[in-house]
Amino acid sequence: MNLSAALEAAAEALPEEADQIWPANGDPTRLLELLLGDGKPGAAERVLGWLLAEQPDAAGKLADAWAAADEGAAILLAVDEAGLAKPARKVMRRVRHRLRASGVTVPETRRTGVASLPKVDDDFSGAFLSSIDPVGARMAYLVEPNPGGGARLYEIVIDDARGIVGFEEYTAPRKKARAFLDRLRVGDRLSMLPVEEAQIHAVLGFAEARQDPTRPAPRGFLEARGRLLAQADSPLPGQTVREVLGDPPESEREAGAEAAAALVREGRLGPWPVGNEPLTAALDRIRESLESDLIVSGATRDERIADLLGESAAEIYDEAGCALAAHRLRESAYVFWKNEDEESARACLGAALRFEAGEVSSNPLARAFLEASLGPAIRALEAPDPGAADEAAPDEEEVQLVKPVSR
Repeated sequence: MNLSAALEAAAEALPEEADQIWPANGDPTRLLELLLGDGKPGAAERVLGWLLAEQPDAAGKLADAWAAADEGAAILLAVDEAGLAKPARKVMRRVRHRLRASGVTVPETRRTGVASLPKVDDDFSGAFLSSIDPVGARMAYLVEPNPGGGARLYEIVIDDARGIVGFEEYTAPRKKARAFLDRLRVGDRLSMLPVEEAQIHAVLGFAEARQDPTRPAPRGFLEARGRLLAQADSPLPGQTVREVLGDPPESEREAGAEAAAALVREGRLGPWPVGNEPLTAALDRIRESLESDLIVSGATRDERIADLLGESAAEIYDEAGCALAAHRLRESAYVFWKNEDEESARACLGAALRFEAGEVSSNPLARAFLEASLGPAIRALEAPDPGAADEAAPDEEEVQLVKPVSR
């Protein structure tokens, strides 16, 4: 999360400091001035403490800026590392090192002398989550130290409509584990995002609750279930981005659905399957309409196809279908947001609310989803040679199939 977004989240979590956080507009130097000048005693310490606990990467950016001022350096040096999680401790140790290198006297941090097991090198631990591919699936990877030596890797295929559909567990030497993590970290971030382990647990818990009863979760997942769902009550990625960006006002939701539909046409979102049977029914309806003598122009034909797609969408996206689409849109919003495409993230959030509000027949995104799935078949029906349409039209079983791609 960038610093501005993290400070917005801090303002929501710390209402007493919000009046100083908002006017700073993401400027850490201005924020320090406001917290020290207008805030209550300890305000700066509370904001820094919240960031260290919740958003350590953003806390590091804030600390780098505050270290340049005497007041900020004093606040940083007063932080007690004893109660901090490992990512926050790393931030503070880096800050202390920079201060010491600049000539500031840095007191040594006191370490407790409790007995402990030999330290396990967990620098190669990591959690990664992919975007949702066109058929509705995504990949999750968890890498952690193996108590027996080396590393343990979980590779999981998740479909929020069908549950946990694929699972593999591997062990590997730590050197190979680090190399694997390095490949994930430097790859296309639209494909694999580094996330908190708790977010993976939440995604798995959501999918498991919707497991297809005709297709039980893989045995390996069931055996590791306790480990992989230990933090399943954590916020989903979609909930996180919704809390930070907020829901768009009602006046902007239609525009959000239109913008999300454009993402579908660009191949950056969806279309996500709805089943072969309803798609075949929609295609039959369009075929019958195109064969009608009443359609005499291309414009009339296009309008009629759009209307038929809307009618089909209203039948396909029932309450459960709308809820699933809204969920996937929010999860996709998280991916766009993490990749600093806030405009697309907000479009997805608005489109999610549009699905939840109903009136699917007039929802441009619902029509775009169907058009993306049926596009080749519809174009075949529009072929000048009637026989060519029959030859080019896909079989019913082929209508739905879309090859997964990495975004």
